Amino acid sequence: MADLNIPNLNNKSDKYIFKKKLNLRRKSKRRLFTESFFLFITSFLLVYINYLIPNKILLLKNIPNTFNKSFLLIIDLFSYLYEIFLLIFILVSSLTALILMLGCIYRLFRIFKRKSKKIIYK
Repeated sequence: MADLNIPNLNNKSDKYIFKKKLNLRRKSKRRLFTESFFLFITSFLLVYINYLIPNKILLLKNIPNTFNKSFLLIIDLFSYLYEIFLLIFILVSSLTALILMLGCIYRLFRIFKRKSKKIIYK
């Protein structure tokens, strides 16, 4: 009976369930400055990488054609996957049928091979 936990009905509602986990302190100016510096460096690096990509305009013009080709390839992929799974099913079912037939033949062989021995109890 000591392990019995009776719920306390006077508990406050869990309206602000994550309020205690929030960090309510403000960041220092130095930390804000370093974070903004790292954000600026990262954005500058991304802009530079985009600048190095050749033929950006041609790539943007070919977006619809690229999506069309990719959707056709996805459809072909699913049709090939269907054929592959069908082939795997055929091979597994054939192997299973072969094992079952060998078991059947072995049991029939044991039935016909069995010699009838009469054991005489005295």
